[in-house]
Amino acid sequence: MISLLDPQKLVFPNQNHADEDGLLAVGGDLQAERLLLAYQNGIFPWYNPGDPILWFSPDPRCVIFPADLKISKSMKKVFAQQHFSFTYNKNFSEVIRECALATRKDQDGTWITDEMQEAYINLHALGYAQSVEVWDSENKLVGGLYGILVDRIFVGESMFSTVSNASKAGLIYLITNFELELIDCQVHNDHLESLGATLIPRDAYLSQIQKQNIHPYGLQKLLRHS
Repeated sequence: MISLLDPQKLVFPNQNHADEDGLLAVGGDLQAERLLLAYQNGIFPWYNPGDPILWFSPDPRCVIFPADLKISKSMKKVFAQQHFSFTYNKNFSEVIRECALATRKDQDGTWITDEMQEAYINLHALGYAQSVEVWDSENKLVGGLYGILVDRIFVGESMFSTVSNASKAGLIYLITNFELELIDCQVHNDHLESLGATLIPRDAYLSQIQKQNIHPYGLQKLLRHS
């Protein structure tokens, strides 16, 4: 049974109450405290403009374990030829804006509404939401991704690319340059599977993320060889 959240109460129902699509609850708000509680418990918001806020906890969960990352020969060539340069947390607001503008297959419009952008820009200012930026040789932003860092688990929210391979390169950069235990991709797609994503039971995912303590710090502390 799908729960209706009380905006005055900071609580979510048990994740096992989610329906077959992972929908767990409706309503509430996008205040930082509620969002952080959601991510700490494997829940995330995802809804269309004009609809009430929908909260999901899918089963199974799509994740990438860093050791399972697959880098194709073509992507190895992209890195070897230094087609791109990378930064993190340099321009979060532009990354999320570009993610909202990105055209996606079988999707009419964007779920990253102005309200969502404001909420995650706020989480970034508080130190929880993180971004990776991908730049071309002329220092133009051509790709990137953003998500929430729960200790050593990166919960990916969205990515964008305006040139071929940019978003894929950004994800590979994230996985290979930071000491992460897991990248949560939330829901499966073929693009992520090509990089090594796999499906695990929701309970297995929850046992991983609920061990983590969510802290207001950036990727800097997880940078390899820092």
